[in-house]
Amino acid sequence: MTSPQPLPHLSSLPPYVPGRPPTAPPGVTPYKLSSNENPYPPLPGVLEAAEQAVATMNRYPDMGSVALYRALADRLDVVPEQLSLGTGSTAVLFGLLTAFCGPGDEVVMPWRSFEAYPIAITVAGATPVPVPLTADARHDLAAMAAAVTERTKVVLLCTPNNPTGPALSATEVRGFLAAVPEHVLVVVDEAYLEFVRAEDPVDGIALVGERSNVAVVRTFSKAYGLAGLRVGYLASTPEIAAAVRSVALPFGVSTAAQAAAVASLQAETALRARVDLLVDERERLVKSLAEIGWQVPEAQGNFVWLGVGDRTAEIAAACDAVGLSVRAFAGEGVRITVGEAEANRRVVEVLSRLEP
Repeated sequence: MTSPQPLPHLSSLPPYVPGRPPTAPPGVTPYKLSSNENPYPPLPGVLEAAEQAVATMNRYPDMGSVALYRALADRLDVVPEQLSLGTGSTAVLFGLLTAFCGPGDEVVMPWRSFEAYPIAITVAGATPVPVPLTADARHDLAAMAAAVTERTKVVLLCTPNNPTGPALSATEVRGFLAAVPEHVLVVVDEAYLEFVRAEDPVDGIALVGERSNVAVVRTFSKAYGLAGLRVGYLASTPEIAAAVRSVALPFGVSTAAQAAAVASLQAETALRARVDLLVDERERLVKSLAEIGWQVPEAQGNFVWLGVGDRTAEIAAACDAVGLSVRAFAGEGVRITVGEAEANRRVVEVLSRLEP
């Protein structure tokens, strides 16, 4: 007896493991440091805009997302036709790979990097080509360029790299683009763009203006604090953006999400103040960890990385015992989100009791 069968390549899909919530020992305030969420409440005016939008939940969202496309285009100094929206940058990436890849195609990506990459590539029917990071947890751009073949359709760059933290420089990316054939689409994932304080930072929008084979993917989930509403976008050439829009889920971005994103763009001053607070906390956390013997790679996102290998489960369990959930990558390391000051203090406290 036979039954309907899914496509064969789906059997090789790696699972996406979300950050789990913390357990709460008696008398201890738990903190979730496993999903790189913004610990602060919505920006001024955002909750009110979302609440007003929710009142129309009996109607479909504006499928054209006209107000949000216009607000984004004004902010980025591009035309709306260069943009494509989705339910988070992950959904946009799935759409992009669906539009540009198929069976027999390859996608070059850094690894370890964002765990949705191999999933999205495999769903599109393409083959992931992971390129190991360097010893200091950075993209090995020379090796990634060497991995490009006649089968390569897309290359993924993640800056800052999730989960390890280092950011690419504009000079590095421009050099990489010069080494990649013009028919290969290079995707610059800037989910943590706002937290970067490195010299010569990447400006993905500027790269889009310089080359016709670059797409930038960004999100409202991290710095803007809209993780629960799911809004992300792509910026590229009108042709590339149109291809991604053509495969997007109709009515995917809800009315409340559109309204909240527009309001968030109008709260730029408050956004920058909150991001600065998180960056200050990140720097204090990195310094405190170094003082007790823990060295972390360059941290340019809202998280730090401990490449502890076989000790990953031990470190994660020690954090869990004091009400901290962290993101454990089995056999590789632990990613710890920069959270509230008390949460970060507790991270240092628990790690001070462990051997680096």
